[in-house]
Amino acid sequence: MGPGAGRRPAMLLGPWLVAVVAVVAVVAAGAGAGCPVLCTCRGQAVDCSGQRLFSVPAELPLDTGNLSLAHNRIASIPLGYLACYAQLRVLDLRNNSLAALPARLFLGARRLTHLDLSYNNFSLVTADMFLEASELLRLDLSHNPWLCTVHPRAFRGLAQLRELDLSYGGLSALSLDALEGLTGLVTLRIGGNPWVCGCAMEPFLKWLRSRIQLCTSDSQLAKCQAPPEVKEVPLFSLTEESFKACHLTLTLDDYLFIAFVGFVVSIASVATNFLLGITANCCHRWSKASEDEEV
Repeated sequence: MGPGAGRRPAMLLGPWLVAVVAVVAVVAAGAGAGCPVLCTCRGQAVDCSGQRLFSVPAELPLDTGNLSLAHNRIASIPLGYLACYAQLRVLDLRNNSLAALPARLFLGARRLTHLDLSYNNFSLVTADMFLEASELLRLDLSHNPWLCTVHPRAFRGLAQLRELDLSYGGLSALSLDALEGLTGLVTLRIGGNPWVCGCAMEPFLKWLRSRIQLCTSDSQLAKCQAPPEVKEVPLFSLTEESFKACHLTLTLDDYLFIAFVGFVVSIASVATNFLLGITANCCHRWSKASEDEEV
């Protein structure tokens, strides 16, 4: 065997190694080329947090899986902004100035599992707001102080949602229809809201109690703010007895008694007016007679 025979495999592998290194370099260069200004890109994670941005970055790497736009000043998101990012799973928009989301924002981001919209300016969760995000597992809407209305169809399509945070908003009531479709819900946080614990609260409270073993709630933080007699009372301390007055019904005897009392009050009123009229007339005649005598 010649002296050069042992070196032939190395000579054959040399070009292949060079080609592999070149391909890796091209892929790495391509992955970094789409990283927006003021953002940091590592793998599929794009971090644009805390950059005082007033608008979202115009373009992102197409394989973005985790996008953080937290702690900025973003007030709106363009229509169709997420249409090209099919790999997106985590979207962090907390601590911005958002008051609404464009329609069908999540149409192209159907793999999204975590969405954080806390510390924004939402006042309303609209119907079908998250309809296309059917894979969503965690949704955080906490610390939106003006959030006072949740549409009955706000969470439609989120059957896989496991965690929902509605704490520290302005909610005084929550439609049971908004929650009944959340069959996979495990954790629900509702503390820090000004709940009105009237008759309309009873169905919602019954639903919470029926899910208490499956659905973890911040029960100690959820307190009534109205009516005055139950202010600061923990929501979960209310019992069926608390809503007893909501189920009072009047019988026929009750209606007859009310009608009789009304009739008596009416007669008494007429009699009183009649007596007052007679008294006034007598006083007038007496006064006139006194004037005639003096003359």
